[in-house]
Amino acid sequence: MRETIPPRHRFEEIVAFVRSMDQPDDAARQYLEVHINRIGRTLGLVPPPKSSKRILELGTYMHMAPALHCVLGYKEVRGTYYGPLGRVDEKIVTVKGREVFHGFVDLFDAEKDRYPYEDGRFETVLACEIFEHMLHDPMHMLIEIHRVLAENGTLILTTPNVASFTAVARVLEQSGNPQLHSKYADPRREFAETEIGHVREYTPPELREVIESAGFEIENLFSEVIPGYGTESWVRDFLVRNGFSPAFRGEQLYAIARKRGGKEIVRYPGLLYE
Repeated sequence: MRETIPPRHRFEEIVAFVRSMDQPDDAARQYLEVHINRIGRTLGLVPPPKSSKRILELGTYMHMAPALHCVLGYKEVRGTYYGPLGRVDEKIVTVKGREVFHGFVDLFDAEKDRYPYEDGRFETVLACEIFEHMLHDPMHMLIEIHRVLAENGTLILTTPNVASFTAVARVLEQSGNPQLHSKYADPRREFAETEIGHVREYTPPELREVIESAGFEIENLFSEVIPGYGTESWVRDFLVRNGFSPAFRGEQLYAIARKRGGKEIVRYPGLLYE
């Protein structure tokens, strides 16, 4: 596979808006800053709204949903989160105390429940940093996304890369688990028993195969280095010296896929189920 890394579309504009949103406390602000580069990069990959102007964000933290409406121009932005099927939470986002976004978050189990939307409702679906948390049946999520997407609709999926520079470094040095995040929730924390850590992180070829198995056509799959790990230089040199490709080695994977009619769906691909 050849890696093609697209330009950062509207990155500064998007990041400025997301940073302007009011946050409930310092911890929330710090969390946002840790992930701001990925958030800005992901939103820059979202295609312009077309006819229905409907978009769905799975597992929303309400960082991207307001920008989808206020910056990117989607008319209907729906969010989802884990919880009892049928419950809908109302969300209001403000900037300097002024309401800028009023939306709704549907609760359900993303890998078990039928999503509460009719076939083909959305022209774009975002599944960001959620696929690696699937505990029982990750293909259910992809196939439900396929169902609720309109024909030629776009899926944007982001997830950590278990074949990254950092993963290779941890294996060679025996300094940690190759999964970027492999820790359990501390049981002393509030709501820890409902938090699911990273069950399975993916290599780029694996991610391509499972997305294609759900009936999608990959338009682009690429990776980017997450600043701070400090492994990219020496691991890149090591890989090249030993005849291995340094492509697709960033810690963050981005997949852009399109729903195409007539594509075969493989419900239980062998790399995931036995």
